[in-house]
Amino acid sequence: MEQKRGQLTDRIKQKSKELLKYEITTTELRLMPYIQFTMVNNQKIEPIKINEEERKILSKWRELGYIEGGASGLSITKEFWDIINEIIFLGYVDTF
Repeated sequence: MEQKRGQLTDRIKQKSKELLKYEITTTELRLMPYIQFTMVNNQKIEPIKINEEERKILSKWRELGYIEGGASGLSITKEFWDIINEIIFLGYVDTF
């Protein structure tokens, strides 16, 4: 069975436990490309583009020290940047 893009698989769950020390949700997996896009472009989260569940995830990432800021300017640690890129690769690129 071929993995669909953005699908939370056991492989992604395991990798998130290894890298983040917890199992991510499908919503977290799908929020990561938006965070990556935001950091590469204007580095500001557009509040209209995220929902309440995603806001809670961003709050969790802030509490864990992975990100700071948001709509007025987002910053991200190098560690978290590397983590989300690895997870994005597994969830959106290496889907065979």
